[in-house]
Amino acid sequence: MSSAFTPTSPLRQRFRPLWWLAITYLAISFATRVVLLVMSGSEVPHTALNLLYAFGVGLGYDLVTCIYVAWPLVLLLWIVPTRSGRMPGLWRWLLSAAGLVLACAICLGVLHLMYHATLKTTWPALLPFLFVLPLTAFTYTSRAGQWVLYGFALLLLYGLLFVAASELVFWNEFSVRFNFIAVDYLVYTTEVIGNIRESYPIGRWLTLLAALALVLFALGRRALRVRDDGSRFWQRGKVALLWLVLTVVSVAAVNGGMKDRTGNNYVNELAGNGIYQFFNAFRSSHLDYAKFYRTLPDDEAFRRVREMLKTPEASYVSDDPRDLTRAIRHAGPEKRLNVVLISVESLSGDYLGTFGNQEKITPYLDALAGQSLFFDNLYANGTRTVRGLEALALSVPPTPGDSLLKERGNENLFSLASVFNDRGYQSDFVYGGYGEFDNMNYFFSHNGYRAVDRRDIPKTATIHRENVWGVADEDLYTLAMGQMDQIAASGKPFFLHIMTTSNHRPFTFPEGRVKQANGTRQGAVAYTDWAIGDFIRRARAKPYFDDTVFVITADHCASSAGKTSVPVNRYHVPLWIYAPKHIQPRRVDRLMGQVDIAPTLLGLLNFSYRSRFFGYDLFQLEPGRERAFPATYEKLGYLHEDVLTVLEPGRKLEQMKPDYASGDAVPLVPQNEEQIAQTIAYYQVASELFKRGQLLRRPTDATPVEPLPAAPGSVPASAGSTVAPAAPGSAPAPAH
Repeated sequence: MSSAFTPTSPLRQRFRPLWWLAITYLAISFATRVVLLVMSGSEVPHTALNLLYAFGVGLGYDLVTCIYVAWPLVLLLWIVPTRSGRMPGLWRWLLSAAGLVLACAICLGVLHLMYHATLKTTWPALLPFLFVLPLTAFTYTSRAGQWVLYGFALLLLYGLLFVAASELVFWNEFSVRFNFIAVDYLVYTTEVIGNIRESYPIGRWLTLLAALALVLFALGRRALRVRDDGSRFWQRGKVALLWLVLTVVSVAAVNGGMKDRTGNNYVNELAGNGIYQFFNAFRSSHLDYAKFYRTLPDDEAFRRVREMLKTPEASYVSDDPRDLTRAIRHAGPEKRLNVVLISVESLSGDYLGTFGNQEKITPYLDALAGQSLFFDNLYANGTRTVRGLEALALSVPPTPGDSLLKERGNENLFSLASVFNDRGYQSDFVYGGYGEFDNMNYFFSHNGYRAVDRRDIPKTATIHRENVWGVADEDLYTLAMGQMDQIAASGKPFFLHIMTTSNHRPFTFPEGRVKQANGTRQGAVAYTDWAIGDFIRRARAKPYFDDTVFVITADHCASSAGKTSVPVNRYHVPLWIYAPKHIQPRRVDRLMGQVDIAPTLLGLLNFSYRSRFFGYDLFQLEPGRERAFPATYEKLGYLHEDVLTVLEPGRKLEQMKPDYASGDAVPLVPQNEEQIAQTIAYYQVASELFKRGQLLRRPTDATPVEPLPAAPGSVPASAGSTVAPAAPGSAPAPAH
């Protein structure tokens, strides 16, 4: 083999373009890392150690990624015949095409078996096969072979530059390399491409990339000259086999978490590689908890969760140690009030004046805080809309990998809507875009809700503004109010879950609503505030307003970036519960998780019902038991008693004392073993229950629960909380 790679050997001549690709790719990766470092600003101290780590470890990931990126070129250099042989060209091509179709089918089958991936997700895997299909139709040393190599090299170069530019845009939005968000975006190309076109001067950028690709191609063209003095297919096959061995070894020996060795998450991300992280996230989209995370014996895990979910108003209906079904009992009659739950896109607590923001972009919501039951210490489950919807609808901790909204077997789960429906409510999920995105329509329509989206807007309705994500919030609220009118006219109470879109890039909204500029985040937040105020003002004129509870919160924060793996300040979201005729305004500063919203709301309505929610009714919970579940798609957080425990794949974990203002954290030494066990128990049980179909709604869940007898003159605990009302104009209580 070594003699085959002498300076004049045919194999060395044939595979010389691989050197061009390796040098070009490493140069592009280095330049990308430099630009990302500049974009990180002060988040990355420019110490010798940080720079050495980012660029040294980064070079390792770049080399591994180069092995994967080079596969199309390796296939071209291996398969294309050097010159015409004895077999007629047509027969040679038909034979290779048949073998290619078989290989493609095997590849897609393996992806499906290993990752449960469907063709909708794995269609990019078809591209290499489509590329290889014509390779036996021409010869390498012919004039056509030279131009094919030139054309392919130019196309590959343009693709690498496009990926690098995309990384810069992605970093600007999320401050991370490609991750699970990019994988999700691959599925929903209509919304993503539309969002890019509406947010950036895409035509100009693509033209500049094409010009840069031509310049770089011209500089390296000499290395791409076709030359082969007689290599044979089986000789070239040894190189392809070596490349396969390198690929298998790198897949087995390297993973995306190996770079996460510093205390600064920005440095860890810089040390990664966007293409590698993308495929790593694809592999992690279906993480089996028991396989990748720390576990407890199942009996212990369930015992702990049953103990932690027990609250004064709840009692287990079964002695089965793995059944979490509880009877929730409140004193007195239930309040059959209408409920409108608004999950606002990316409404970080940082935007609110009541939390110290000086830009005055949320005047209505700031005023509403003094008129509502306002929770100022609430933490979201995740960094994606689906995680917020999952927490609000199902009240479960986030399972690793995909949200339950997108998992198989997510039909007929025990949901917030099912509790309302058992009482004769009509439950709707109302979205201003097309609900196929993130599988929202399918999930909600199969879990007790009627899915209402952009298609349900009457043709005669006025649309004040729309973009690829949906109609403007004011038009969404008009759609929702139409649903409320119809349901009220039928004599039923209603529960509406409304999901907004205007506070999402490209941040477009109707002119003349706010003074802030269109197309800016500040303008979108200000418009979000205006639209909510306009909605409630319009609703106030309706006959059902006095008997309607408005619940307003965020699906997640606007940014998820921080120096730590789970920066808690990027999970802090607000919550208003507004019903001036029924709920006394007050401010609640107890720690609260997004999973607690549903049971707390039901407690305020004085519902007695069966539950398998993981959330607490905060007003029934003894002080000191509060917790939240901030997480990413693979890092599972548990926030309790000012300690953040984070479970990670590879059965690793971190435990730290978080800074609630900055998101920074310091390692906890020694670690709190009890909280580690609590964290494991919650996530292990939640994953196990879904995996085994035990989060499903059961017929017995509709069994009426007898309320507690009301003492004469008593006030339900949920409505008569000991939390003092907020004084007019008073400053908000600090989170910690």
